[in-house]
Amino acid sequence: MKTKLAADSGYPQLIAALENLLAAARRSAARAVNTVMTATYWEVGRRIVEFEQGGEKRAAYGEELIARLAGDLTAKLGRGFGAVNLSQMKRFYLTWPPEQILQTASEKSAGNIFQTTSEKLAPASNVSRLAAIFPLPWSHYVRLMAVKEPAARRFYEAEALRCGWTGPQLDRQISTVFYERTALSRNKVAMLTKGEKPKAEDRVTPDDEVKDPFLLEFLNLKDEYSEHELEEALLRHLESFLLELGGDFTFVGRQRRLRIGDEWYRVDLLFFHRRLRCLVIIDLKIGKFSHADAGQMHTYLNYARRHWTNEGENPPVGLILCSQPHDALAQYALEGLPNKVLARQYKLALPQAKRLEAEVEKTRSLLETRRKE
Repeated sequence: MKTKLAADSGYPQLIAALENLLAAARRSAARAVNTVMTATYWEVGRRIVEFEQGGEKRAAYGEELIARLAGDLTAKLGRGFGAVNLSQMKRFYLTWPPEQILQTASEKSAGNIFQTTSEKLAPASNVSRLAAIFPLPWSHYVRLMAVKEPAARRFYEAEALRCGWTGPQLDRQISTVFYERTALSRNKVAMLTKGEKPKAEDRVTPDDEVKDPFLLEFLNLKDEYSEHELEEALLRHLESFLLELGGDFTFVGRQRRLRIGDEWYRVDLLFFHRRLRCLVIIDLKIGKFSHADAGQMHTYLNYARRHWTNEGENPPVGLILCSQPHDALAQYALEGLPNKVLARQYKLALPQAKRLEAEVEKTRSLLETRRKE
């Protein structure tokens, strides 16, 4: 029977049709959840801002409010409501305030969302109407919030919606300053047409959409194969590995927060090296190493040198660890050291990059094997 079905000329078409149908259904389900999630996060941001504006004391203790909310909401609702996420929701509302999202004629019909106090306290009705106003996934808005120039941000938002850009495609266009290049181009139509075409690295599978860490956190689900979980496991192992190397490394903290301008960042691991008398900042990347990673690490080092380094200590050193299948990379950031002698001491005292690369690769392979089993 199996042989006859395989030989039947109509069977491959049936398989292809069912595969397309199920893939489309999974994409549709992920997008539906995404719109509700995005609308909910905007509403969360609005309520935080309005609560802070309810009095001078509340406004003065904004960070304390976020921290307290993060603890209470995480205890009641699970992951996805940490201080960083709540700060993003607050910023989301401030970046897309009501007067901006209700500018077009089609959106003005949704203006009654904000008219009465009773409606402000009706989350289900508010979210369902807001979902139509924010058609892009939440991860897109997170990336758009990093665009400082309002005109550029509006351009990327409009093009992402018009062209159906995936998250990687939007990230690539922003990283390659597509807005500025289009503005300077003599043939803007050609540039916009070119921007519509995705590249191989822009592809997102239905599995990727369904297992998006934002979605999983919003639904309070756990995906054993998510990159987020893999990153957490690698960090835990690296922390133990460095502490087992000897008495030089002293653990300071994980996910240490720092604020630069109006943006919050997190350092994956922070150690103090007793022999070198300096802080060691470790940043783990799931994927390939990029120049942006190096730039970000130097920003962390500059901040740590100014705010975290005590008198008599040497300048901090950074360690960037990148992990992808069969291609781990470890790179120390030693720029900013006052002399070559100190740089040589750092290189002799710190673990060799090759040893760290081997440990990252071995650990990643072990974790993935366990999960498959």
